Amino acid sequence: MNKLHFMQTVLLLNLGLLGFTEAVSECGTRQLLSRIMGGQNSQPGNWPWQARIQGNDGGLCGGSLITTKWVVSAAHCFNSTNPPSFYTVFLGSYQTSVANANETSMTIKRFINHPNYTSAETGADIALVELISDVLYTNYIQPVCLPSVGVSLPTGLPCWVTGWGNIASNVSLPEPNTLQELTVPLIDNQKCNTLLQTPSSKGEPSSNVILNDMLCAGYIDGGKDSCQGDSGGPLVCAEASRWYLAGVVSFGEGCGQPNRPGVYVRLTVYYDWILSYVPEVSTNIHNVSFTSPLISLYSGVTTTAMTTKVSVCACP
Repeated sequence: MNKLHFMQTVLLLNLGLLGFTEAVSECGTRQLLSRIMGGQNSQPGNWPWQARIQGNDGGLCGGSLITTKWVVSAAHCFNSTNPPSFYTVFLGSYQTSVANANETSMTIKRFINHPNYTSAETGADIALVELISDVLYTNYIQPVCLPSVGVSLPTGLPCWVTGWGNIASNVSLPEPNTLQELTVPLIDNQKCNTLLQTPSSKGEPSSNVILNDMLCAGYIDGGKDSCQGDSGGPLVCAEASRWYLAGVVSFGEGCGQPNRPGVYVRLTVYYDWILSYVPEVSTNIHNVSFTSPLISLYSGVTTTAMTTKVSVCACP
């Protein structure tokens, strides 16, 4: 081995110890494995596709990395009157108030809201974010897989939502602002619409209707949900140690209220639109059949105080 080759090898080994080498770029895989639970702090590297999108006004949204240069998020996170420079994408984030050598900040080249978007409640609440340059994959930054069109997403399938949003109505995630993770069961649209017609604590049914491009997830008795600040973030489901982006956090009525599950963008509906801008993402679309045991639609959490929505909370 010549001297130059030796020095390059040593450098790569040293960077590898710090997590900076380009990790294996198979979508939906986690290079750093740890136990997953719901409604608690995550661990570094658990969700390497998680993006944090910060506005210059302090606004916070989530997103999911789908290729080296593209992030998918929610359209309501982006004001079309703002220039791309108004927003910054952070990848590899974990605790947002603590310095993190694994985190990378990325300048946005452009964001593209779906042309049919007018409000989250009327659908098409999806946006694509193009980064100004390719991000380097590491143990803490990886793309998520996408399930193929026609995938079965049965009621009770356990999936995970992650984010840095509020833990209760107008109650911010406390420092050090650790990325939160929560297990939620999927709920089919028909059942979700039935739940929404159940009168709330105020005695009124919901005015919202779950459309074909939407997906519900959460607990009938409430208590656990995504909340303010999680918008645009991932709803992912696992099969054979690979993670698939089933939904994008969109809207909800309160956080963790009974009969008011969280509503997500059903990603597969928008593949043609996504592929028109990001054809290279096709290599990350996989046929999959989810075989995880179904879980209860009841959380068992007694809800005594409700919150309002747009981060991951195990709502009290």
